[in-house]
Amino acid sequence: MTFPDAPVGIFDSGVGGLSVLRHIQAQLPHEHLLYLADTGFAPYGDKPEHIVVERVLAIGDFLLAQGAKALVVACNTATVAAVRELRERHPGMPIVGVEPGLKPAASLTRSGKVGVLATERTLRGAKFLQLRDQIHRDSGAEFLLQPCVGLADQIEFGELDSTATSAMLKRFIMPLLTEGADTLVLGCTHYPLVRASIERLLKDAGRPDVALVDTGDAVARQLARLLAGASQLRAQSTIPASLTGYTSASATALTAAFRNLLGIDPPVHEVALPLPAGWPPAPAS
Repeated sequence: MTFPDAPVGIFDSGVGGLSVLRHIQAQLPHEHLLYLADTGFAPYGDKPEHIVVERVLAIGDFLLAQGAKALVVACNTATVAAVRELRERHPGMPIVGVEPGLKPAASLTRSGKVGVLATERTLRGAKFLQLRDQIHRDSGAEFLLQPCVGLADQIEFGELDSTATSAMLKRFIMPLLTEGADTLVLGCTHYPLVRASIERLLKDAGRPDVALVDTGDAVARQLARLLAGASQLRAQSTIPASLTGYTSASATALTAAFRNLLGIDPPVHEVALPLPAGWPPAPAS
């Protein structure tokens, strides 16, 4: 049974997944979309992995209850922690996770050194480290790992071009350039939203030749392949594609993010999702 007119559900811990959403809209313009920003539970990176897993499964259940035919985990941390469990819960459903673009970066680098900007949780995840080691063996590329503590939060707060965000970017990126990186992986879906600031920093540093890898385009292509394989691509229709937003925090904030980052104004609803068992933890006595 196929449901081509059903929506695709996309979610992230906040607004970072909008960088993936825009690629999906560009490549699959006829698809109805749902976007959930779990801002009320962000950040994911400072929470135990089992808590993130339970939260991701709850979000998946919510989006399926809204009729989603496919899921896109538009968050690197959530993908590393929980995409396997999400697929186990919903076998046969098209589910796409986000992985840092190590493979395309390895093919782009000329110096053999790739800087990877990501959250601490992503960089210490077993799945990520296995991928890094495999691609290193296959290509010989050296991956310089740079945890970007606080950067996703800055972007979530709308600080895309502030002095503080620029200082953060300089602190994280300049050591990678000094070590010889000529390619940078934007290993968190939030980071493409400050791509202009990164490009300006590289230009000011005399390194405009440094390549930036954003995997949102690859995610959209994989979603298209999975939907086509399941005969669930929505055809062009007189009924235009729709987008509905959901947030576990403020609808006003997500509405502003849609408007400021993507120039669109979809309906947005606040939702209450069940908290994982044992969260928040009891205060120490």
